Amino acid sequence: MTQLSYDNTFEGLLTAVFEIYEFKYLNPKIIKKDDQQQHLFAEKIEIITDVSKSDRVMKKLQAQLGSDGVRCIIWAFLSEKTGVEDVIFDVINYAVQNPTINIMKNFSNDSVLQISQLTKNVGREKHRMEAFIRFEELKDGIYFAKIDPDFDVLTLIIRHFKNRYQDQKWIIYDLRRKYGVYYDLNDVQIVMMDLDIKSLHDNNNQIFSDTEINYQKLWWEYFDHTNIKERKNTKLHVQHVPKRYWKYLTEKKMF
Repeated sequence: MTQLSYDNTFEGLLTAVFEIYEFKYLNPKIIKKDDQQQHLFAEKIEIITDVSKSDRVMKKLQAQLGSDGVRCIIWAFLSEKTGVEDVIFDVINYAVQNPTINIMKNFSNDSVLQISQLTKNVGREKHRMEAFIRFEELKDGIYFAKIDPDFDVLTLIIRHFKNRYQDQKWIIYDLRRKYGVYYDLNDVQIVMMDLDIKSLHDNNNQIFSDTEINYQKLWWEYFDHTNIKERKNTKLHVQHVPKRYWKYLTEKKMF
């Protein structure tokens, strides 16, 4: 077995795929660099990300699988599922062996089926993030939103929020993966920040503007007063808004 470790980036994964074919590695297994599941007797190779190599693999995938097929592979990668690298390689290898057919439609192949299922899961999480994210105005006028999605969908929701909030500066920060995206009215860039997580959950903290705090209280009071307790249907409510998304909603806060 040949064990190839990469730097957790999609370009690094495609570089690993390129080198598997370039050096004809037998029984390859691709893992993230910080993966603890090391195989004792495997030949270990550290992959150095090479954009020229990853671009060549991407160009090949686009020609053979089309834009939808490439999107499915990227979204499956963003699922961060353990072992997804080997599933992706299996699909790529299957495509290489069958250049005349659209293998992404062959759900009898287990790896293709897994990619399809992961794509759907990531797509649902993307949609929910777009629906449930709530921005809060900071004292410096920037609108801030914190998220903690099951999958790494932050880069997938950039276009939605850039189109929707073109006239204000905003940051969306992924608490689990510890990176965010910042829109400055012109461009979007990836940002890394050291956040005091406790301060973000403290309703009396000093990071939010006074206007923001007042609006949040008014919004909470509106939902509290319009709620008809006799018609409360928690089961139906949870079906439409699962509990794990309540932490994003202003109306669920306790003031």
